[in-house]
Amino acid sequence: MSTPQLSSADIRTDLSTRQAKLKWVIVVDETLPAGRLVNAAACVSATVGKILPDLVGHDGKDASGGRHPGLPWAGCSILAADSDTLRAVRARAAAQGDELLIVDMPQLAQTSRVYDEYLDRLADTGGEELTYCALSLVGPRNRIDKLVGKLSLLR
Repeated sequence: MSTPQLSSADIRTDLSTRQAKLKWVIVVDETLPAGRLVNAAACVSATVGKILPDLVGHDGKDASGGRHPGLPWAGCSILAADSDTLRAVRARAAAQGDELLIVDMPQLAQTSRVYDEYLDRLADTGGEELTYCALSLVGPRNRIDKLVGKLSLLR
């Protein structure tokens, strides 16, 4: 899996998020307790920001001169799914090829207190055995829409 590249033509901070060619969604397991759900969304978001730093817009200043760090110019919809749907969306996204950035958070990550332990447990678990807490997808709007179009916003 490669990382999609953002071209200067893709970065349009002057357009509505609905007009942007690029779409970013996070799909979370709606059955998780609120704290774990928010943790999973925050963790996959951090990884997306690291991999695609151009997804974050320029810093801004308020009228009093206070500085505010840049936020994602493409926006990000948080969608809800059950664990089976989450796994199916991830599988369909992975089959799409290299135009999508896929960042997932297996449940193993939330049950391991030591990162190296998580990596060891992950290495011992087959992909078909993984349960996901969250999945982040970034890519062309039409491809993302086809993958998540039937999912609703998290409530």
